[in-house]
Amino acid sequence: MTKYFMALDQGTTSSRAIIFDETLKPLASSSEAYEQHYPQNGYVEHEPDDLMNTTVNSAVAAMAKLGIAGKDIQAIGITNQRETTLVWDKKTGECIHRAIVWQCRRTADICKVLKEEGLEPYVKQATGLIIDPYFSGTKIKWILDNVAGARQRAEKGELLFGTVDTYLIWKLSNGKAHVTDYTNASRTMLFNIRTLDWDDKLLQRLGIPRCMLPKVVPSSGQAAVCDHPAFGHAPIPISGIAGDQQSALAGQYCDKYGDMKITYGTGAFLLLNTGDRFIESRNGLLTTLGAGTRPGKPEYVLEGSVFMAGAIMQWLRDGLGILPDTSKTAEIATSVKDTGGVCLVPAFTGLGAPHWNAQARASLTGMTRATTYREIIRAADEAIAFQCADLIKAMEQDMQAAAGSIRVDGGAARDEFLLQFQADMLNHDIERPDYVESTALGAVRLAMMATGLAAKRGEGSKTFKPSMSETERAEHLARWKKALQSVLDAAK
Repeated sequence: MTKYFMALDQGTTSSRAIIFDETLKPLASSSEAYEQHYPQNGYVEHEPDDLMNTTVNSAVAAMAKLGIAGKDIQAIGITNQRETTLVWDKKTGECIHRAIVWQCRRTADICKVLKEEGLEPYVKQATGLIIDPYFSGTKIKWILDNVAGARQRAEKGELLFGTVDTYLIWKLSNGKAHVTDYTNASRTMLFNIRTLDWDDKLLQRLGIPRCMLPKVVPSSGQAAVCDHPAFGHAPIPISGIAGDQQSALAGQYCDKYGDMKITYGTGAFLLLNTGDRFIESRNGLLTTLGAGTRPGKPEYVLEGSVFMAGAIMQWLRDGLGILPDTSKTAEIATSVKDTGGVCLVPAFTGLGAPHWNAQARASLTGMTRATTYREIIRAADEAIAFQCADLIKAMEQDMQAAAGSIRVDGGAARDEFLLQFQADMLNHDIERPDYVESTALGAVRLAMMATGLAAKRGEGSKTFKPSMSETERAEHLARWKKALQSVLDAAK
């Protein structure tokens, strides 16, 4: 008899449910988009009810496709957009403010003051992060400072904080479980990833009562029991929780020291498993916790982000109008033998790690009268690989060793020109699984493990092996380095 496991994947623009069998074969899925709110420049919010309702609607629709009910689900795994912050009433479950999204920059002034006070070295040493509005801690402070009576209510124990995983579990468990996992806790800028506990110094400085905070549990293990009408009040174990990028790392089976995954999405997220080694980056990378973390036994991860990956193709399609469909990128890129010297540095919103230059702006260099839209599209595809190669080099420098396996997922992982060029620029094999939805796969794998099942990694995959000569590779990298340096010089 088939055993069914459900992944709930709550993202920044939509919620999705995928049902797998015990071999991790996907059987049915459903998704529902919801609205983003931008009340003023730099502010990004979600309606909390939208997060919950779209998640539940997706779950119900996925079960309907298979003709099953909640009682047929063995366990639920949850993966979520990280850092997005919610505060709600402990008795009613009603949020006192819209969810403040990870992209929101409203706490920039708070972060500036913290940096001026010299707090950043401590933040980096304790949490592995930098001081930035990206993370949850300053978002909580903003809510407590700006919602009437919130701070007093928080100090009385009347309010609870949670990232999206915590909020969903609170709702699904009918208010019985206030928990998060180590991966999500490590993205709050409040959690000490050395001691594996909330950091009292940071809580005190930000004025956040400890009683607001959820209990931190392993990513794999029964954290709560679902008790929701959408599932017929069936008591389903919620036994997998992980932030989206760490969930993708687990979904790619990057369980060993040196294993790495690249998720090619709107941006590109690179995570490197460093096992029990806390590596303080010299290249602007973040140190965070992986899904293998358990009490007293941290699993550390180096993380770096490329701001523009798939978003470059969206710009070519919507901004320049030269790419008819993003699915045609590889076909067009391979229709010319090279870029004819054209190089795109996609610093549309600055450059992230390892360069960290917010003033940098995009540049397209090397064009001649012979340049066509085809060369520009190929240059855009190459730019994704160049940026990831820079980041991987920085990771290897921090680790003082070469990367082990490199596995890829995400929408742009279907672009075989990109993956071959990536392998060539790294002089390293790139492995793409047949099923590239690694985020959901990771959540359900963690849930299954907690029930005693350990599904093996699927055998279906394709490996892209480097085929470029050292001379040709060096020429490509020199062209990129020259173009990149011109952008950095212009930003001085």
